Amino acid sequence: MQEATIEKMAKAGFNIQVSSRSYIPYVDDEELEIRLIRAQEISRYVEHGYLDCGITGLDWIQENDSKVHEVGEFQFSKVTRQPARWVLAVPEDSPIKSVKDLEGKRIATEVVHLTRKYLRKHGVKAEVEFSWGATEFKAHELVDAIVELTETGSSLRANNLRIVDTLLSSTPRLIANHAAWRDEWKRRKIETLALLLKGALEAEAKVGLKMNIAKKNLEKLLQSLPALRNPTVSSLSQEGWVAVETIIDEHVVRELIPQLKAAGAEGIIEYPLNKVVY
Repeated sequence: MQEATIEKMAKAGFNIQVSSRSYIPYVDDEELEIRLIRAQEISRYVEHGYLDCGITGLDWIQENDSKVHEVGEFQFSKVTRQPARWVLAVPEDSPIKSVKDLEGKRIATEVVHLTRKYLRKHGVKAEVEFSWGATEFKAHELVDAIVELTETGSSLRANNLRIVDTLLSSTPRLIANHAAWRDEWKRRKIETLALLLKGALEAEAKVGLKMNIAKKNLEKLLQSLPALRNPTVSSLSQEGWVAVETIIDEHVVRELIPQLKAAGAEGIIEYPLNKVVY
């Protein structure tokens, strides 16, 4: 998640430069000091006050049972904007069809605490062992099932594994130490970081549109295109014409632009956004 987080931080306005020889990267903000730590460990260091705040997954907060203040949830991951999922998986030809079939079986996973909690919830007794890696391989020869992280499921399918159930959907969270959150200056800084990061993520799925249209066609345009219900409308120097500007979801632009043209819009410009703050 490190590369994805650095990319989102850059869009939020914080440029981070990482050296392969240091865990203390440069950031162009004198009020921030950054440390590169594995996502699995961040919530523990935040909880105990070694870090004021951090970005890690909900999965590791719950796995560590960390008592931290959650500042915000952010939808991004390595591959997609979908939440990552911890899933129970077995070989395609396994007789295991549900969690109940795990009674007396052995499971390998990196999230031992979450898996044991899941089994207790369903009243199942099974052996859970920590996996140091190559977990997908183990499902075929060394254990009966695995609990593994996936975004799209493609890696599991490539290894002839079948998903039985989802234990947890996880997204990145900005978390803060409780003492740091009570500190007025630190809280304000963390809230600013959250605001800018959220604005950058909101902007990723949206674009801005500008166009000119004859004033006599404006009402018709707004009525026929609900996406433009609350645009900014400005008068132009040319009598009887106005400029219209709005923000819309990027995925609708390809259908929207031909409609705008048909409604009489001219000089249509689509442009990317850096941040959208509501």
